[in-house]
Amino acid sequence: MKLSIIGTGYVGLVTGTCFAEVGHQVTCVDNDASKVEVLRQGGIPIFEPGLEELVKKNVGAGRLTFTTNTADGVANSEVIFIAVPTPPLEDGSVDMSFIEKVARDIAGAMTGYKIIVDKSTVPVQTGDKVAETIKRY
Repeated sequence: MKLSIIGTGYVGLVTGTCFAEVGHQVTCVDNDASKVEVLRQGGIPIFEPGLEELVKKNVGAGRLTFTTNTADGVANSEVIFIAVPTPPLEDGSVDMSFIEKVARDIAGAMTGYKIIVDKSTVPVQTGDKVAETIKRY
């Protein structure tokens, strides 16, 4: 299956690498060009035991690729995982701006049916908000 993971922090990078390890074609997308370049070379910007070896192995096998271009990730996938930060705001609520931006970017790049998955650390009804955003664009 062709998958895209948008966001290459702990959740996104580990998820994408594990999917590649079991044989899926994975495109990881991040807006940080320097991070993407490190990942393309098989390095990792986070500490997770064993992850660097798996990234190198799957990049070498052609199952794991990295890009800064969300449209490429959307075009080359059947399933898109949103794994971007959801930091707390001063009032204790969650900053949804990263998710909203990614949803708009996905909507602008979609040319057909896609399954979109929110990471697990988002507030209840985030899926509805993402769907509404995509429908608007």
